[in-house]
Amino acid sequence: MPSTVNRDALVSHLDQYLDSRGRDYGPNGLQVEGREEIRKIVTGVSACQELFVRAREAGADAVLVHHGLFWEGMPRTLTGFQYRRVAELIRGEMSLLAYHLPLDRHLEVGNNAVAGRELGLRRIEPFGLHDGLPLGVKGLYPEPIPAAELVERCRQVYGQEPLAYLSGRDTVSTLGIISGGGQREFYTAIEEGLDAYITGEVTEWVMNVAKETGTHYLAAGHYATERLGVRALGQHLAERFGIDVEFIDVPNPA
Repeated sequence: MPSTVNRDALVSHLDQYLDSRGRDYGPNGLQVEGREEIRKIVTGVSACQELFVRAREAGADAVLVHHGLFWEGMPRTLTGFQYRRVAELIRGEMSLLAYHLPLDRHLEVGNNAVAGRELGLRRIEPFGLHDGLPLGVKGLYPEPIPAAELVERCRQVYGQEPLAYLSGRDTVSTLGIISGGGQREFYTAIEEGLDAYITGEVTEWVMNVAKETGTHYLAAGHYATERLGVRALGQHLAERFGIDVEFIDVPNPA
């Protein structure tokens, strides 16, 4: 039988473990308060009504996501789709916890560190800054790998075909990774002389910059690049607190 963890103790642990300081685009931590004792957590990438319905049906006491409910520039009223989302949480007495950039940058369970290890990188270290704190990671391959093999590794790790601009050398030795919408940090990868850069999304200007700088660029999907961290974080919580944790996938091709 799974153990339970107090909601406030769980939030305190996550705030410290993930180091939730620094500016972000929305609040990190507890966003909606539910039951005080948590036996089961459902993890997912993005707060949405489908995830909350499925979490309630799965018997969750809390939902832990990477993309929470509240973002800069959004209306501050709980009406329409936002009301329907929150209503599902309240109906199920479920807490909502969200960690955005802290879950990108974490060197154990972060989206980018997990990807770097699964892609075979060594000497993984922080890469790319946002308000003085890192966003992603960079690392080295012990032996250079063909660019085509990097594409195949991305396909395996992220579970979908990446959009790849293979504009650099035939082999890749150094790689930077920033999950999600990290197009602008491509310039940082170029400045640091990295052979290749992986992020989630692509913008129109990327193709020509990749071609003209001789740097490989792979867009593996915003959602796909951000499944890894929340799954690893769920596993961490299951091991630490002995609670039941289930990842629910709501696939998004973007």
